[in-house]
Amino acid sequence: MSAPTMRPPGRSGPPGQQGPPPPPTTGNELTSQQWSMTVTPVVAAVTTLCASLALAGVIDGLRFWGYAGVAVTVITAVGLGLRAVRTPILAVGFGQMFALLCLLVALFTDSAVLGLFPGPDSVAELGGVLRTSIEVVQTGVPPVEASPAVLCLVVVAIGLVAVLVDTLAVSAGTPAACGLVLLCVYAVPASLADQMLPWWAFVLGAISFAALLAVDGAHRHQQWRNRPTVQGTGGGVGSPAALVSGAVAIALFAGGTVTFIGTVGQLPGGQNGGGQGGLGLNPFTQLRGMLDQEGNVELFRVRNLGDEGRYLRALTLGDYNGNGGWGGANRLPNGVPADRPLPPPYGQENFGPSADTVEIEIEPVNSRDRWAPVFGNPRQMRDLPEGIRYDPVGGMLYGQDELTLPTYVEEADLSQPTAEQLRNARPAIPGDIDERYTFDDNINPRVRRLANELTAGRGSTFDKVEAIKDYFDPGNGFVYETQTATGSDEDALTDFLFRSKTGFCEQYASSMGILLRAAGIPSRVAMGYTAGFESGDYRSITTQNAHAWVEVFFPGLGWVQWDPTPLSDGTSYSPPYASESGSRGPEDDPENQQSRSPAPSVPAGPTQNPEDQRDDQAGAGANGGEQDNAPSWPWLTVFALTALSIAATVLAAAGRRRRLTVPLAAAGWTLTIVFAAAIVSWWLAALVVVLLIAAAPGLVRERQRLSRRHEVHTNGPSAATSAWAELLAESTDRGAEVNDTETVRVAARRLATEHELDDEGKQALRTVVSEVERSWYGGSTQSDPRLGKAFDTLITGMRRTDPLGWRARLVPRSIVRRRRAKARQSGR
Repeated sequence: MSAPTMRPPGRSGPPGQQGPPPPPTTGNELTSQQWSMTVTPVVAAVTTLCASLALAGVIDGLRFWGYAGVAVTVITAVGLGLRAVRTPILAVGFGQMFALLCLLVALFTDSAVLGLFPGPDSVAELGGVLRTSIEVVQTGVPPVEASPAVLCLVVVAIGLVAVLVDTLAVSAGTPAACGLVLLCVYAVPASLADQMLPWWAFVLGAISFAALLAVDGAHRHQQWRNRPTVQGTGGGVGSPAALVSGAVAIALFAGGTVTFIGTVGQLPGGQNGGGQGGLGLNPFTQLRGMLDQEGNVELFRVRNLGDEGRYLRALTLGDYNGNGGWGGANRLPNGVPADRPLPPPYGQENFGPSADTVEIEIEPVNSRDRWAPVFGNPRQMRDLPEGIRYDPVGGMLYGQDELTLPTYVEEADLSQPTAEQLRNARPAIPGDIDERYTFDDNINPRVRRLANELTAGRGSTFDKVEAIKDYFDPGNGFVYETQTATGSDEDALTDFLFRSKTGFCEQYASSMGILLRAAGIPSRVAMGYTAGFESGDYRSITTQNAHAWVEVFFPGLGWVQWDPTPLSDGTSYSPPYASESGSRGPEDDPENQQSRSPAPSVPAGPTQNPEDQRDDQAGAGANGGEQDNAPSWPWLTVFALTALSIAATVLAAAGRRRRLTVPLAAAGWTLTIVFAAAIVSWWLAALVVVLLIAAAPGLVRERQRLSRRHEVHTNGPSAATSAWAELLAESTDRGAEVNDTETVRVAARRLATEHELDDEGKQALRTVVSEVERSWYGGSTQSDPRLGKAFDTLITGMRRTDPLGWRARLVPRSIVRRRRAKARQSGR
């Protein structure tokens, strides 16, 4: 009685029945191998390049696309070349990544070996460029300039994406899985950009991805078109091209009618409008960044402001994140409707509204934002759209969505407290103001010491604020520049306060706000615009007037403005109480007359203690002390791991102690990739770890396959056993397992039937079976030299007549079943 026949899903007919032979191919048709080695890689490269256009939403211009094209071209060319010489799959991927590293050091460093190959100096130099690029990502406001650091990051990101797409589409034969990788290319800029990504980036990406799926579908359709179909089916629901075309049509229809993310105002024909030009303030400011000035574009025209050089406030940021940066609340405040008389600002119980107000006309020109900027304290607003609300605590007028505002009128209260009123105000205590305005966790100890030294002996909050403001005087070495100097990556705040002292309004305002918090004074950062310049009957405010300053809370008097930035264009505003502040300093306080000597008019800054001096000396870089020498040990570790991995790979390829060198090479390359990713970003390292875990079964199976093939070709005593074990594993991966009770000949007949081997494959199977029987039952210890060639021919024939699907490649059944069997045995 013959053993039961196990059949893979989708096969029809009796076990021994063979389908009709495939028709002969013409000379113009590409073979399966030619197709997978030429057409699919090229289409995959085009798909990656089209997806990279999504970066146009966060990078200015299209210069970056040329660099992305170079990276994709190099990756594709290396892959084509390595596959042409039958390089193993893992080696192809590593070769592509090494080529990417060579490209990076050639483009962005001056110390590459022979101008192309990485060395210790070039790797360290490349690490500095990458650190700068990460800083741009963390602090820049999209769209950022296509600087060398940004272009380097583009080459790294798109190059790695190209490697993954090429591996999935060509090596693994699963182009559909590339969709997840390409989705990440769109997700990253979509999360960074304030505006939605260009619609054409999505259209080109969808078309190219559809082409990749269509090419793969046509390839598979050509392979299987002459195979018998399952009884009861009509041969499928349509060609792959038809399915892809229908999916793209549905996606474009949905994107043009119902989607709310992903394109600028939806696709053409959508009903949400959008896509209108306009500039606005980004509600986010950080010590290492700059305000979104976006060229010199006129934003507002203000009438009836008179000679008042007051600042136009758009929003306030009260949340200090503990790392030198400021931000707004996680959600917009409730506020009150702005279409009625507005309540007085929070905390002005002792400073009532003035009876005199000014009607100021504000005409937005190219501004598109959710904030409606105002001067002073708004009493009532006119001509604003419905839905605009007013937050008396934050002093902001806002809408739920970005919009282009019409010309509106503000009835403004421009009155301000005097220096005497501010000096007599009591210090703030818990309960006076929301604790978010006093949060001071994680402030650097050096900053706290500086705040304490500056405010020591100052009797009032007003005098303390003035002392902190005076620290930023140009006489103390501070320089106003719109291009911020690169400082310590570890703490940009201390770099600006103690070393570089170079920056502009955002650095000044952020630093003063943090010093005030360290001194126990409630503070926040305000963003808006200076008053601009007179132009006929109005004042013109442009993007060059974008500005940030500090507001300090005084109980009973509310929020009061201070600006530490020494603007060079003459648009800075000095309130009357600031000019009155010199009438009474700490030396006039009776409590301090005997303990303090008169302070210099321009403070030179507190004397640093020896510990701080050592920190500054250690942090001073080669560029005049403006840049720290970042630690090089992480990149040296990556370089050492790379060298170790290359050495292990070479030894494994030479056949020396493969049981040791192959695992060592695999572990070395894994650690290299994970460690390099961790240097760039923790989330990138996490993504690499997740991908490696997902690919672990397939990698183990590939390692097993290579090891057995090596044993077969060495013609050792275990060559026949390894050949038979690999043959059974290949069959199990395809869904046809061999029963342990079957003889070698019975199992071989089943394998030939199940996998529909052609004549060449059957002949190779006979040779393998004969050698297995001679080794097992004949007592022979020397393998037939023909075994290696027959084994390769048999495996190639099986892959040709019964190719593996993508699931079987990623999660091989032979690995899963073996692990389960071991688990059952250990549980008994």
